[in-house]
Amino acid sequence: MAFEGLSDRLQDILKKIRGKGKITEEDVKVAMREVRMALLEADVNFKVVKDFTNKVRERAVGKEVLQSLTPGQQIVKIVHDEMTQLMGGSESKLQMSTRPPTVIMAVGLQGAGKTTTVAKLAKNLIKSGRRPLLAACDIYRPAAIKQLQVLGEQVGVPVFSMGQGDPVNIAKGAVEYSKTNNRDVIILDTAGRLHINEELMDELLQLKAAVNPEEILLVVDAMTGQDAVNIAESFNEKLGLTGIILTKLDGDTRGGAALSVKAVTGCPIKFVGVGEKIDALETFYPDRMASRILGMGDILSLVEKAQANFDEKKAKEMQQKIRSQEFTLEDFLDQMQQVKSMGPLEDLLGMIPGMGKQLKGMKGEIDEKELLHVEAIIKSMTMAERRDPAILNGSRKKRIARGSGTRVQEVNRLLKQFEETKKMMKQLTDMTGKKGKKGMPSIKFPF
Repeated sequence: MAFEGLSDRLQDILKKIRGKGKITEEDVKVAMREVRMALLEADVNFKVVKDFTNKVRERAVGKEVLQSLTPGQQIVKIVHDEMTQLMGGSESKLQMSTRPPTVIMAVGLQGAGKTTTVAKLAKNLIKSGRRPLLAACDIYRPAAIKQLQVLGEQVGVPVFSMGQGDPVNIAKGAVEYSKTNNRDVIILDTAGRLHINEELMDELLQLKAAVNPEEILLVVDAMTGQDAVNIAESFNEKLGLTGIILTKLDGDTRGGAALSVKAVTGCPIKFVGVGEKIDALETFYPDRMASRILGMGDILSLVEKAQANFDEKKAKEMQQKIRSQEFTLEDFLDQMQQVKSMGPLEDLLGMIPGMGKQLKGMKGEIDEKELLHVEAIIKSMTMAERRDPAILNGSRKKRIARGSGTRVQEVNRLLKQFEETKKMMKQLTDMTGKKGKKGMPSIKFPF
């Protein structure tokens, strides 16, 4: 889970501050010393750490904080605000040409996940109503073109290729192809190297001069820590980057690159890779990331994920079923599968305010293997049994347990939990429905 170690440390430090009714300059000094150590251990650039803690300290010892009725909360807000600014302040959107096609150059070293990322970016652009084209400009890495073509098929985006031809001619050809085939965004998958060298930069500069891209995005592995920042600095110096895509952020428990790269290079993080799935590329929101790191949750991202993965018509039907007590195990399975499509359950719970710190003690409760057992049990039932669990006698339960590779006790536990969930959902839906009549939006409960 991204930033896990740093998040735990910062939350513990701020908890001490938040609990004090009165705060002195010495309290602030001690807290900032601990924050500095936590950031350095998270592999954040030492100059960035120094500037960050100085800014927080200066604001935290001001009259409006020390004389405030809630000084602890004020300091937490200052830390959140400064961390947001550190990562860019606000969302940095892609620049789109007023005269399509928009050209996006994806650059980076080998091993950062560049080819997979350009396909994820294409998928992301489709969601926003764009018609992207992928261009295979990496003519050196074995099977790079084939990999891009396979990924293009997966996301439903055409791939322009001229085999092992000149990358500059390929890029120019992609621009011409896009004009005659109604493609408004071209993403160039350029060649990488194991390290930065003159040959690589010369080729990228030629590509830049040939197609004049609106965006030059560096794809860099977040797990390389400060190396990621150094790589970004080098590419920016030579090419003039417009943004950064951090891959494998879900695997980086420290997060130093995300917290350092904007301050060191001046280049905003535009997207982050948060998983291996083809749709696991998210827009980077500095304020939301700061909230997650400080244990404040990220409800906006959670709502957006739900809206993207849940069918509105199905949600209304489900709400009606819950109200009329017609919610079945079949519906329960359908809802569970939709929740799973939103991403790892641990990450989803981490977006709920206050849940981040509780996750460590809930490992057993949110074990995704348990969800697989639940799926197996329900799928081992007949349709009649799913719709009316009351008909499940001893022999039926034994058959279901054998079919799902579980025990009868687990089948009984699921049935009990289902009945309890059903009652709770009925109460909550009735309650929110009444609020809805008073002008407040009614809440849909997906699980």
